Amino acid sequence: MDTGLLIALLNPTIALALGAAFLVLWFYQRHRPYLAVLAASYCLSAPGFLLQYFTLPVGIVTTKLISNICFTIAACCLSSAIVARYGRRVPYIGIGIMTGGGLATFAWFMFVQPDLTWRVLGMNFGFGALSLLVAAELRTVRNNGPVEKILFVLSLLSGLNFIARTLIVVIAHGPFPSYDGFYGSSYWTTALLSHALLSLLIALCLFTAAALDVLKALKAETHTDPLSGLLNRRGFEERAAFLLDQCGRAGFPVALVLADLDHFKALNDQHGHEAGDRVIADFAAKLRFATGTRGAAGRIGGEEFAVLLPLSDLAAARLFAEAIRTFYSAGAVDGLPPGTRVTASFGVAARTGTEGLAPLMRRADEALYKAKRTGRDSVRLSYERPETAFVPEAVSVG
Repeated sequence: MDTGLLIALLNPTIALALGAAFLVLWFYQRHRPYLAVLAASYCLSAPGFLLQYFTLPVGIVTTKLISNICFTIAACCLSSAIVARYGRRVPYIGIGIMTGGGLATFAWFMFVQPDLTWRVLGMNFGFGALSLLVAAELRTVRNNGPVEKILFVLSLLSGLNFIARTLIVVIAHGPFPSYDGFYGSSYWTTALLSHALLSLLIALCLFTAAALDVLKALKAETHTDPLSGLLNRRGFEERAAFLLDQCGRAGFPVALVLADLDHFKALNDQHGHEAGDRVIADFAAKLRFATGTRGAAGRIGGEEFAVLLPLSDLAAARLFAEAIRTFYSAGAVDGLPPGTRVTASFGVAARTGTEGLAPLMRRADEALYKAKRTGRDSVRLSYERPETAFVPEAVSVG
C-alpha cells in the first residue's frame, strides 16, 4: 500500500472511530442529544474523505459534489453540537449562510465556470468562517473553564487553518488546473494532516466535557434530595458555607430561615405516606420558587427545610418567611381531601459578625422551636447574638 493511500485512509479511519465513540456515549446518555449529533458529524466526514480519493460509478463531478455535501453536513452538525453543549442558542441562520455559501461557490465553479482553485477556496473559506462563528459563541460562554478555553482556541486555529493555510498554499503552489496531481500536492497533504490533528484535539476536548458532565451529574445526585428536588443536608451545608464565606469577604448581610411542616406525623398517619410525600414536594416547590437562584434551599430533615438568604437582614428574611407561610397555608395540596389545611412554622436568624453556619442554625432552630411551642403556623425571630469568649482581666495582687 502506497503512502498516498495510507494518508487518504487516515482521516476516514479517525472519523469513524470518533463517531463510534460518541455514539456509544450517547447510548448511555440519551438525555444529551448533542452526543448523537457529534457522532453523526464524524461519521459523515468519513465518506466525505473517502470520496475525495475514490470515484463512484456516477462520475468524478457527482462524486466530488457528494463528498462536499457530506463535509458540509458534518461541519453543520459539529458546530451546532458544540454550541448546544454549552447551552447557547444554535445560530442556524449563520451556520446555513456560511456553509451554504461555500457549497454554492463550489457548485458554481464546478458546473457553471469550472475552476478547481476557486472550488477549494470557496469550501475552505466557508468552513473557516463557520469555525470562527463557533469561536465567537464560545467566547461568550460564562465561567469558561479550561475545556471551553481550549475549544475556543482550537476553533480559532481551525478557522485560521481553513483560511490562512489555504491562501498560503494556493499562492505558493497554485493554482490547480485539474485533479491530476492534486492529491499529491502540498495543499492536500497539509489539509489531511491538519484536519486529522484538529479533529482529534476537538474530540478529546468534547470527550472531556462529556466526562465532566457525568461527574457534575453524579455530584448533583449526591447533594440533592430526590423527593423534594432541593439540596440535601450535605449539599445545603456545603453551599451555605460557600455563601457565608463569600458574603463575609464582601461584608454583605446573610440570614437563615428554618421551616418545619406542622403536624406532619399526624398527616402521614391519617392520609398515608404517599400523601405526605406530596406535601413535602409541594412545599419544596414553593420554597424553591421563592428562593430562586440568589440563595440556597435544602431539605435537612424529614419535614424540616432551610434557606440561606445572602444580602438579607433579619427584617428581609422575616418578610420572606411570612410570605412563604401565608402563601402555603392558603393553598391546597393535590391529593389531599378538600379543606385539608397544611401549615408550616418558621425560625429566622441573621448572621452577626463572622458567625459560622452551626451557631446560626442553632439560633434559627431555637426560634423555630418557639414558633412550634406557641401555636405553630407562625414566624419567630432570633435576636440573640452569638456568645463571645470571656477573657478575664489580669488582677494585680499587692
